[in-house]
Amino acid sequence: MLARKSIIPEEYVLARIAAENLRKPRIRDRLAKARFIAKSGACNLAHKNIREQGRFLQDIFTTLVDLKWRHTLVIFTMSFLCSWLLFAIMWWLVAFAHGDIYAYMEKSGMEKSGLDSAVCVTNVRSFASAFLFSIEVQVTIGFGGRMMTEECPLAITVLILQNIVGLIINAVMLGCIFMKTAQAHRRAETLIFSRHAVIAVRNGKLCFMFRVGDLRKSMIISASVRIQVVKKTTTPEGEVVPIHQLDIPVDNPIESNNIFLVAPLIICHVIDKRSPLYDISATDLANQDLEVIVILEGVVETTGITTQARTSYIAEEIQWGHRFVSIVTEEEGVYSVDYSKFGNTVKVAAPRCSARELDEKPSILIQTLQKSELSHQNSLRKRNSMRRNNSMRRNNSIRRNNSSLIVPKVQFMTPEGSTPES
Repeated sequence: MLARKSIIPEEYVLARIAAENLRKPRIRDRLAKARFIAKSGACNLAHKNIREQGRFLQDIFTTLVDLKWRHTLVIFTMSFLCSWLLFAIMWWLVAFAHGDIYAYMEKSGMEKSGLDSAVCVTNVRSFASAFLFSIEVQVTIGFGGRMMTEECPLAITVLILQNIVGLIINAVMLGCIFMKTAQAHRRAETLIFSRHAVIAVRNGKLCFMFRVGDLRKSMIISASVRIQVVKKTTTPEGEVVPIHQLDIPVDNPIESNNIFLVAPLIICHVIDKRSPLYDISATDLANQDLEVIVILEGVVETTGITTQARTSYIAEEIQWGHRFVSIVTEEEGVYSVDYSKFGNTVKVAAPRCSARELDEKPSILIQTLQKSELSHQNSLRKRNSMRRNNSMRRNNSIRRNNSSLIVPKVQFMTPEGSTPES
């Protein structure tokens, strides 16, 4: 058979295939860099091949607190059910050993009323009744249909043991639930950081800055901020250190290094000789494999629990030559904070060189500021000229409109040929 000729022209098909190939996303040459601390503060670290799993059971309370809610609830539900079933078996064995089950099976009617004083537990005739009695004992319901007697000391011992086990389970459950609901990272959800960090000139020095704020009215007592730079380094001996941590100081005029976080603050780090960012310029920043980790610690005012909030900034999230806008204003005697502008930045004049080059050649900063001033003046001139032109155009249009509204003179012709004016 002959091949069926296509209705669509071959040239169109080839062009369509080429266009589809162009639309397909290509694999990036540079993969996304893995970060140690996510923007939410979670540690991006996976623990593998842990052989000594029994160490987690040695600290069972911390293990239960660290588990997810669904796992914790399943464990507590199963612990209650298992304890009820275990003691139900024990109560049934006590009744079976004492002969209470056979006594209830053989006698009926009025004879059963006399058995209540001769059995260990009244009305325990089967395993179902023993299970119900176990639940009544452990949760102290006490419906009144089943009760202990003085005939069996073994039954009294089982009763004491079940009460102790029930109290231990309740104490552990309540403690875990309290610790899970009052964990420190819950308070950290309302401690926010700016999405980007900036590098700009402050007081004649290049500074690394970011903004931090607290959404709650209850304050964080003794709040302090620590900054660390994490990057991959290689020693002179050839050893590769994948996580090399470097502390960088925070510019804080207070000697105690604490901050008063009543309103959003801009945390500043002066890039000097002690800083790991000292040799990095604006061009080198995009190629740097580093991560700046920010840690905010403090004591919660309402609970007294120490909390910690974390975030990090990689090279792509650091904006060179930007500054945060002001968000705190005074309105009717009250300071107001506009959180809609919390992470907004504006471009400012900043040298593109590193802090080392800026220290060696201070004239770079002066030239940068002069260029910025000239560009600012030029923009002001252009803006004023545009306003002047717009005002002139507006005045000309108003004059044209007024001239069009002038009433022309009307002349009337009389039969004699005279033209009286009206």
